[in-house]
Amino acid sequence: MNLLPKSHKEFSETHYWNRFFKQRGRKDFDWYGEYIELSELIHKYVKSSDEILMVGCGNSSLSASLYDVGIKKIVNIDISAVVIKQMISVHGRQRPGMEFLEMDATKMSFDDGKFSVILDKGTLDALMPDNTPETMEIVRKYWSEIGRVLRLGGRYICISLLQQHILEAVVEHFSGENFILRVNRCHDAEKKTAENNKDGTALPVFMIIATKFKPMPQKLLELSLSADVGTIQRVDNVVDFIEAIRSVQKAAMVVSGLHKINISDHNEVSLDLYQPGENTPRYTIYVLDQKGPFGAEKYASFIVPQGRENEWLFFTPEGRRRLLQSVRYNRLAIVTMHRGQDYKSWDDVKDELSSNIISLAPADLRAQEPIRYLSLGADLGTRELIHKGKSDCSGEYIIEDVAGDNNKILRKLIFLSNQFVIQSEAQVKIVKRGKNRTKVIDKSYLGCQHHLFMTMGVQMSNKLMSMGKATKKKRLNTLLIGLGGGGLCVFMQQCIKNCKITAVEIDSEMLQVATKFFGLQESEQLKVVIDDGLIFLRNSEEKYDAILFDVDGKDSSVGMSCPPVDFVTEETLSFVSSCIGTHGLFILNLVSRDEKLRHDVIERLKRIFKSVFRYKLELDLNEIIYCSNDTISEETLKRIATEVSKEIADVSVQEKLEFDHEFFHEDSFSKGIAQI
Repeated sequence: MNLLPKSHKEFSETHYWNRFFKQRGRKDFDWYGEYIELSELIHKYVKSSDEILMVGCGNSSLSASLYDVGIKKIVNIDISAVVIKQMISVHGRQRPGMEFLEMDATKMSFDDGKFSVILDKGTLDALMPDNTPETMEIVRKYWSEIGRVLRLGGRYICISLLQQHILEAVVEHFSGENFILRVNRCHDAEKKTAENNKDGTALPVFMIIATKFKPMPQKLLELSLSADVGTIQRVDNVVDFIEAIRSVQKAAMVVSGLHKINISDHNEVSLDLYQPGENTPRYTIYVLDQKGPFGAEKYASFIVPQGRENEWLFFTPEGRRRLLQSVRYNRLAIVTMHRGQDYKSWDDVKDELSSNIISLAPADLRAQEPIRYLSLGADLGTRELIHKGKSDCSGEYIIEDVAGDNNKILRKLIFLSNQFVIQSEAQVKIVKRGKNRTKVIDKSYLGCQHHLFMTMGVQMSNKLMSMGKATKKKRLNTLLIGLGGGGLCVFMQQCIKNCKITAVEIDSEMLQVATKFFGLQESEQLKVVIDDGLIFLRNSEEKYDAILFDVDGKDSSVGMSCPPVDFVTEETLSFVSSCIGTHGLFILNLVSRDEKLRHDVIERLKRIFKSVFRYKLELDLNEIIYCSNDTISEETLKRIATEVSKEIADVSVQEKLEFDHEFFHEDSFSKGIAQI
């Protein structure tokens, strides 16, 4: 199977092209390949009976090679009298009947419709260094002559690097003149060029096949961009046609750049790999570099098992950088597999990826050095689609069971609008019921790490009330805005037995999901209200010991993914402040990549609440913010955090709760809390 790459982030295109052509100077012809590299494609469109015109023949050996394999009717023209004289001298006696004529391709003297094939190897690129009016006048004359001397059903075959101005002009002209337009990628020519060039550089080479036809009701645009020359893709419109070719060029520039330079001082580079004719990617490759004396360990590929791609280590740039540091290679290509694709075996995946992984190797990797493939285990991982639905608020979503570490099964809720983010996660266990085996939710499992520190906040509110000489309540009155899959509610119920929870969720579909697929059960201790959380707060007359915001944002263009900006306005935060009274606690799950947005939220919180603290999760973007209307010192809250850590640790042992207890050691939770 041949996979087509597209880049997410490309190097500066204009700069790259300009620098490349300036450096290459008059050596550009090396990029177009010779007969042996072009023969497979040429013989798809050229037959022995064809009458061929080679325009701008120069001193190329292509005509002679075609003649030698039985294609005898070839006329070569060039504007240079010197080169025509040379070619007659070289080929006149050895290849009788092959003509060489001094002639300007923009003013040809041939009869109309004389040729069935016109071959152009780099001539168009030489005629069209730019798209100035003067250049375009020459090119239009050239194409007019091509159309005149080409018979109906004949093919204009042009081998070109298809710079953007050439690509756009070719498509506009030939599709407008009722030609069937097909573009093939010349993989063998690129490969040969890369082998010949000391720096391993190779830009994509294309073969344009423009077939002259009578007027047709619609444009016919076709692409064959994979190494399988038999794979043809019909494209509906000019915009998509051009973009498909540009995507290949952008990806090739990235690959070329990666071959020559180390990007350890820059961000990672990513590529999507597509099956020919498909619009959704099959793989995504992230390439990262680091500097270090790793000896022969220069390059490896890490294949992420299916279903694990949205874990922090693989999903975030910070996680992938951590993975690179742990494997100690100079360059690492991290590969993720995509939902909706079928992957047969580890060996099949390696075979599919092989050519692309090799192309991303650094230049100093010796040809004979094998590339190591790393992963978390010996299999590709599995994922099982449990349910697919659609929510009015969040759009389409899926629930899938994924194989995790130690044969565990993890159930994940994912919104397809942002499918690399896990909205909720639970562990599934298999239980026997009679002769049958059934999947049930393991409520002892902590799906999201930030849920633990929000739960700790609820327990801290209990301590703060006691300090404030308030009567210690038998039941903590807790309000949660944002139910999701119900994971936080389930975990709080396991850890804090005297907690009464009111969960407000705007999306009624999520209540069905949480109940049916994630083990949520409403009771006297847990009530779910379907309402807009902002409206509920505004209308609430009840006081709460703790209010928690765990609401994801739907607008991916905003640099803060949790909560939506409407939940952290001064008006909303003022409602929260009035609802928790003097000794209550507001607990906010804040996830922001935009430092200015984050700073603005923190400053707003500090204006409204007397005390604001944070705990930053080490392996996630999440930070949990604890706010109080009372004046609390950092020393006091750290002491309370130590007490709460011990209490939750004791409960986790009693209830056999399953999560990482590392934060209990040496008071790491209390040490991580800081006043802001």
